[in-house]
Amino acid sequence: MRILSGIQPTGDKHLGNYSGGFRQYVETQERGDAFFCIVDLHSITVPYDPAALRSSTLDLAAMLFAVGLDPQRSTVFVQSHVKAHAESAWLLQAVASYGQLGRMTQFKDKGEGKDFVSAGLFTYPVLMAGDILLYQADLVPIGDDQRQHLELARDVAQSFNSRFGETFKLPEGVYPTVGARIMDLQEPTRKMSTTNGTPQGTVRLIDEPDVIRKKFKTAVTDSGREVRRGDDKPGITNLIDILSVATGETREQIEARYADGAGYGQFKGDVGEAVVELLTPIRERYLLLRSDEAELLRLLRTGAEKATATVEPTLRALYDRMGFVQP
Repeated sequence: MRILSGIQPTGDKHLGNYSGGFRQYVETQERGDAFFCIVDLHSITVPYDPAALRSSTLDLAAMLFAVGLDPQRSTVFVQSHVKAHAESAWLLQAVASYGQLGRMTQFKDKGEGKDFVSAGLFTYPVLMAGDILLYQADLVPIGDDQRQHLELARDVAQSFNSRFGETFKLPEGVYPTVGARIMDLQEPTRKMSTTNGTPQGTVRLIDEPDVIRKKFKTAVTDSGREVRRGDDKPGITNLIDILSVATGETREQIEARYADGAGYGQFKGDVGEAVVELLTPIRERYLLLRSDEAELLRLLRTGAEKATATVEPTLRALYDRMGFVQP
């Protein structure tokens, strides 16, 4: 079984990234031949700082290993190190339509109200489709917000297979059943984010323990004292999901544990402590890994070499079936 997923190296990674993505990566690496890609080419579709991109790419590599990806079991690499990604993006634009790309909600969200909107922001879902399809992936562990992009990849694969002959597998998404979308602790109706969220409501994976505790202590809750899920309790629902991710307890078990009406103060403190216990070893491993840049680069080179060899047959098939003269 082939597994493929990718994540952009933009912004400090936070609890939502761990809940919706990283922990899935660690779980799925046990299920087959796993590839995890740092999609730096996606990061240049909006204004960015080149020095920050270099630094954040290495930051993300260190974090992926810190959360539990094993270089002996998973292939971790940088997208731009595997030239087939850029090549396949251009080739697959021949079978993706303007209408399909125009319906992508992330393009609308990121481009709305901007003075400059790059052509790359419009077409990058095709790059993402190539990222997935090149590896003939069976499973794609992703966050809930990427469903639309995976559906486009499946549509592109079907269009290519119909027009040029059977070439691509149709990948299936793997989504977390709990914690698929962690919300901001201060504004629980919006997604946690280091770029669009609130600083106090976003728990970074590298936050110090006391910083984490303070963020949960000041988390916004709802009226009443009941620790239960519900549309009328977005703050408490979010905290229940976070505690479930941190401890492995079901949401029902958490609700039962707090059914005696202990109150929100105790509950928020318990959630904070559970997150500290979860993230402290990750933070410590990250700092150790990030201090050895030469070793990080070695691991990424090894990953890129394996990824390049893996996708080469599919890339050659694309060129051949689309009618290009092969050297």
